[in-house]
Amino acid sequence: MSQRLSLLAADELIAGVDEAGRGPLAGGGVCRRGDSRSGAAHCRAADSKVLSEVRRDALAVLIKRDALAWCIASASVEEIDQLNILHATMLAMSRAVDGLATQPGRVLIDGNRVPRQISLPAEAIVKGDAKVQAISAASILAKTARDAELVALDALHPQYGFARHKGYPTAEHLAALEAHGVLAAHRKSFGPVKAWLARQQGQLF
Repeated sequence: MSQRLSLLAADELIAGVDEAGRGPLAGGGVCRRGDSRSGAAHCRAADSKVLSEVRRDALAVLIKRDALAWCIASASVEEIDQLNILHATMLAMSRAVDGLATQPGRVLIDGNRVPRQISLPAEAIVKGDAKVQAISAASILAKTARDAELVALDALHPQYGFARHKGYPTAEHLAALEAHGVLAAHRKSFGPVKAWLARQQGQLF
């Protein structure tokens, strides 16, 4: 796969698409990013999660500065609960591609499926963030935007520790959920949140 990708024409505009935030119990949506080819030159192919936060933040600035186009898109908490996380992911990915100011000739997506809403030539690449620079760049934009969202949520609700666990179901987050309850930002269809709501509903009867 990597060998075939390396043979793509040098002048072809490639959009990389990746996501962040599928696993957390909370957050303002599953964020997806599209990123055009030139900004990808700043990063070697690598999953954003293996980079330090400082390195990710620095690369995100460079990618946004030099990419021909980039777009940050999301699906809301309500859409995640209504559609399920997979379909919300596909929806947000298509929004990211649609939001690019420059239309790419090809879309490369991290994962094993192409959203049906994308009408451009597209290919899904398993572990693409570790193989394709454009997807790596998109991964960095996704992760940094998602983290910034949770830091902002932490400022509103510091008792939950969002800045530390970024919404993931850590012991700290689950304890805060039990102590302080469910926020509007929590995904009601996710197990621990759904269980807490069920217990509260049971106490009313």
